[in-house]
Amino acid sequence: MTMDKAIPTSANILVVGGGISGLTTCLEASEVGYEVILIEKNPYLGGRVAQLNQYFPKLCPPSCGLEINFKRIKDNPRIKVLTLAQIEKVSGTPGNYDVTVKLAPRFVNENCTACDACTAACPIERSNEFNFGMDKTKAIYRPFDMSFPMRYVVDSTVCRGSSCGKCVEVCKTKAIDLSMAEKTINLKVGSIVWTTGWAPYDATKMDNLGYGRYQNIITNMMMERLASKNGPTKGKILRQSDNKEPKSIAFVQCAGSRDENHLAFCSYICCMASLKQTTYIREQYPDADIYIFYIDLRAPGQRYEKFYKKIKEDKKVFFIKGKVAEVSEDYDTRNITVIAENAVTGEKIKQTVDMVVLATGMQPTAAIDKLPADLKYTDDGFIINNFEKGGMFAAGCANKPADVVSSNQNATGMALKAIQTLVRR
Repeated sequence: MTMDKAIPTSANILVVGGGISGLTTCLEASEVGYEVILIEKNPYLGGRVAQLNQYFPKLCPPSCGLEINFKRIKDNPRIKVLTLAQIEKVSGTPGNYDVTVKLAPRFVNENCTACDACTAACPIERSNEFNFGMDKTKAIYRPFDMSFPMRYVVDSTVCRGSSCGKCVEVCKTKAIDLSMAEKTINLKVGSIVWTTGWAPYDATKMDNLGYGRYQNIITNMMMERLASKNGPTKGKILRQSDNKEPKSIAFVQCAGSRDENHLAFCSYICCMASLKQTTYIREQYPDADIYIFYIDLRAPGQRYEKFYKKIKEDKKVFFIKGKVAEVSEDYDTRNITVIAENAVTGEKIKQTVDMVVLATGMQPTAAIDKLPADLKYTDDGFIINNFEKGGMFAAGCANKPADVVSSNQNATGMALKAIQTLVRR
């Protein structure tokens, strides 16, 4: 339900960010009677959850929750969605905000039926950022198989435009318009909830861990895409260098987290993410050796602790308490040797494996790109909520590191805070 034909100019509540926290905030506020506009910078909703293979607590695929939420949004006339949209300026006071929004062109209108004829005709390929560059799409593409809105989008940075136009020629519904231009709109809203989410910490900044130099070192989010049925390998976990099945894998915990040179805080999700990904590997490779190098393993709550204990029972999962100092690659085999000091025994460990997964930390998006509004941040870039002032609030991982369940709970609370701002004015 993008609003190409009738772009809204006002609403009770503006939600910035279409990940799981943003979807929850929109639904909770709208279903008790408030008008909501949802702003998302990507051409699709779902955020990081859409990129996961499975998420806690039930280890179900993201389609479980996202598909239901997409339907609720589509069927809800109180929610207006603007994708490819970014906030340029916010001014005003609680109950009366003026917001300037820049809308990038999709080049595909609401006539699109997602028939896929355009991608078959398109001669240009691009790196697929949804899969972290592990495969390619055409210049006109659908971000993923259940993306919402169910429409294709054109990457204008690689598209040849009207000098090619092959996608336009084959589109029977006249959905492709390569003359679409950027727009700027002004909104009036009463309160704003920032659900701008998080980004995986840039693993290339950790020179000692080899990411970017050695193909068989990947990040935890890349592992999620490899294990996903709609991922670059259709769910098969394979080495990047040669597409071989790995017989041994090492997880390096706190890759950038709890490190004063990178992210000083614990990212909360990384330990459980690696334990979860251990189940992905075990399901595909029953005899693989799995090594988990950690500083401290954190399993918050009884349910997560139970999950951790179950993984520990696996005789081919080895937990090594020690911070990884460096890695190296064998030129011929492309195998990776992980070097660490065992904090319990004091011995130096050299473990050679087929593949390494870095449990990269969770960095708030606002730490990378500061938001154009009067907001306060922690030293790490998380938005600090000022409940006394009201008006603008942060939910989910824009406010603190959190898993999906915690993000949903927090977003529900912030929807109520946004409503309270309107009621009190």
